[in-house]
Amino acid sequence: MTILLVLLSIAILVLLIVWAKLNPFLAFLIAAISAGFLLGLPADQIAKSVQKGMGSLLGDLVIVIVMGAMLGKLVAESGAAQRIAGFLMKIFGEKYITWAMAFTGLIVGIPLFYNVGFVLLVPLAFTVSYQYKLSAVYVGIPLLAALSVTHGFLPPHPSPAALVAQFDANMGLTLFYGFLIAIPTIMIAGPLFATQLKNVKANPLKTFQAEIKPESELPGIGNSFFTALLPVFLLVGTTALSIYTPKESPMGPFVAFISDPGIVMLVSVLVGTYTLGLRRKIKMTQLMDIYTVATKDIAMILLIVAGAGALKQIFTDTGVSQTIAEGLQTWDMHPLILAWLITSIIRVCVGSATVAGLTTAGIIAPLVTTMNVDPNLLVLSIGAGSLMFSHFNDGGFWMYKEFFNVSIKDTIKTWSLMETIVAVMGLIGVLILDLFV
Repeated sequence: MTILLVLLSIAILVLLIVWAKLNPFLAFLIAAISAGFLLGLPADQIAKSVQKGMGSLLGDLVIVIVMGAMLGKLVAESGAAQRIAGFLMKIFGEKYITWAMAFTGLIVGIPLFYNVGFVLLVPLAFTVSYQYKLSAVYVGIPLLAALSVTHGFLPPHPSPAALVAQFDANMGLTLFYGFLIAIPTIMIAGPLFATQLKNVKANPLKTFQAEIKPESELPGIGNSFFTALLPVFLLVGTTALSIYTPKESPMGPFVAFISDPGIVMLVSVLVGTYTLGLRRKIKMTQLMDIYTVATKDIAMILLIVAGAGALKQIFTDTGVSQTIAEGLQTWDMHPLILAWLITSIIRVCVGSATVAGLTTAGIIAPLVTTMNVDPNLLVLSIGAGSLMFSHFNDGGFWMYKEFFNVSIKDTIKTWSLMETIVAVMGLIGVLILDLFV
């Protein structure tokens, strides 16, 4: 009976988002409160659980997500992203143009949130397709595959960062494992898959071509790469340092402090403020305006994460999460596959990768302690499932269709299939890593 009530709660969430077209934050709140009543939580405790869940999850994430948004916006507005894209195009040349676009998406996609990366880089892909007289789909799919992978697999993007917090995983290790899986996934879902798309007709409007900045206004290539990738360098470096530094040593507390993801992201933004801003004679007031716009861009993401935390806390306080975990242990299925499958189903029903990942996390969190599963791989398994088969209920589906100006049929054959390849290859990569971790 408990499982049915949980399914009913999730069904309410899905219907509110898909059928009623309700904002996901409102849908999460309503679903959480409904779940509290359905599962027998005392009425005076429901509001407290909702508030506790929102606060505990956001407390771990606000700095990481907000700082990530600020850095990403700075990389975009300063021209660093354009500089990186242009450099990679020169290195790879026309023959390997799809590989250049894939690497551009991977490197620039690390600090940029998906929607920002899409709007920024897709027009560049159109410019390249016009220049070399190639199908825009053929050029663009490798770029979008890389952006999708970074969005689903790699912190500090909202869903993987939130999952790291929920499962008490290590952000540096998750990032390292994520890269090991991301690179072959991007290769297969991007350049290799794109070889089948050379004849797909696309007529992107010239309106969507990038407004290219003059070369003289762009930061140097070294500066661009260094600032865009600084969070990666710091996360991996401090994680390695913490592994080799005993907690009881005098340096233990300091290493724990500098390896905290929030501190890493704060340092990255401060460094970027100088390297891409003040050093290049950009006024502090202008930089702060960029950061203000960045926080507005991700305000709704923070609210959705908070709503997911509320639903998770309801499941926890009613004992449902533990009940589900005990029930799932009887399933003859690897927990990483199970997490991926649940996430995939919710993703196809709801459309949002972030909602799918965070909803699954609330259900499956007890598996981390009750079953022998690596929390870092669990983050990646759910991240892969959250990208499964994007279709009509996903905003990304329509952004792709309208920007590339392709038919519904070709959108499914290209975009939806690419997302499915990413999801399946991500799961395969997680299972292979599980053999060695």
